[in-house]
Amino acid sequence: MAAEGPRYQRIADLLREEIRGGTWKPGDRLPSHSELAEQMQVSITTARNAIQVLVAENLLYTATSRGTIVRSQEVLESVVTNHIRPDRPKSSHDIFSEIARAAGREPSKQFTARMEPADGEVALWLGVPKDSWVMSRTVVQYLDNEPWSWEVSFYPRDLAEATGIDSPHDIPEGTTRRLAARGHAETAHRDTIVARPATAEEAAVLGVGIGTMLLDHLRIGANAARITRVTRHRSIAARNRLAYELGDDGGTEMIRKVLGSPQPPGNSHSFGSSLVPGPP
Repeated sequence: MAAEGPRYQRIADLLREEIRGGTWKPGDRLPSHSELAEQMQVSITTARNAIQVLVAENLLYTATSRGTIVRSQEVLESVVTNHIRPDRPKSSHDIFSEIARAAGREPSKQFTARMEPADGEVALWLGVPKDSWVMSRTVVQYLDNEPWSWEVSFYPRDLAEATGIDSPHDIPEGTTRRLAARGHAETAHRDTIVARPATAEEAAVLGVGIGTMLLDHLRIGANAARITRVTRHRSIAARNRLAYELGDDGGTEMIRKVLGSPQPPGNSHSFGSSLVPGPP
């Protein structure tokens, strides 16, 4: 280790160099704080501070049951218009699972659902009275066990009850397909995307440092009759790229051909996902 700088910074520099050099690969578990402290002959506090430097840089994340894990440095690209394509094949998997598997990653999720009173913001988005009951469905999504994104969707209570979205369980095919199958297909969307620092709650859910830049993607879905839902999807900005495909099939296929977008087996249209190397 270099002689300059605080001891925790020197340990962080060494670990960073080892990660970038391939000594530690994505998914590898690093020594525990106590193991690292013993190896480096420093206090546990110093070891913990060194780890936190690399968590803040998105090189590591912490998992309660597994310790400190090396993050993937690849970037997941999602074509966020694909789930509303009229030719999207029927599937028992939702759009996140489709994107993950098309990119060669293994998806998993933690799901919760509850009825709750709409706060002012949610009420405005859904066009319902403040404090009226809405269905909230929350999913923390993982790729290869790595926390990847946090999605919360809200539905008017009557619509949720009419379509079975008030179920306390995950809907494998996704709520977009469920709504369409029950006669409430979404025909229009308004998307707003901002990049901003993670709050303490978001940092805890996604396993990043407070202040890490996130993509905060808000989508409002509707048809001619009503607002059907609002979804807020938060992901790590440095590890995600959102793309939109607009226009006819011929032009879309030409763009994909030039960019080399992957084509799923047995289907002429891409699910719109790919993995590309992240920053070195």
